[in-house]
Amino acid sequence: MEQFATFGAGCFWGVEALFAAQTGVTETSVGYMGGHTAQVNYAAICQGDTGHAEVVQITFDDSIISYTALLEIFWKNHNPTTPNQQGPDFGTQYRSVIFYNNENQRQQASDMCKALEESSVFRAPIVTIIEPAATYHLAETYHQKYLLKRGQTSCSI
Repeated sequence: MEQFATFGAGCFWGVEALFAAQTGVTETSVGYMGGHTAQVNYAAICQGDTGHAEVVQITFDDSIISYTALLEIFWKNHNPTTPNQQGPDFGTQYRSVIFYNNENQRQQASDMCKALEESSVFRAPIVTIIEPAATYHLAETYHQKYLLKRGQTSCSI
């Protein structure tokens, strides 16, 4: 069955490429979520005063890839211990965030976060925010499949 997942884990170009490469992911797009303004664009996001995060919205077939598997990819491929920063990118738009679409997703994300905290796999406390999905604002066309259009499969930091 087709489902959606939405994650913020830094610059959305690399996050999108990562998830788009997964078997069972049928579509990805990049955009903005979690802010307090109705009109959103990249320039405003970069100013840091809209409250939105750069996110990837994932459409996936849960008979092929589970939400749990997507969460595992999310946790393993960014630093969830740095508030408002991923690599060289700073600002609230780069925060670590999981936007859940239903109670099952919320529970899975919370349980995995707790298990990771208890395992001490990270050297610092996890600061990932887990919150309900909000209005998704599709990013500008030039951001969609950005790395793919340039023949790249990941961001180099």
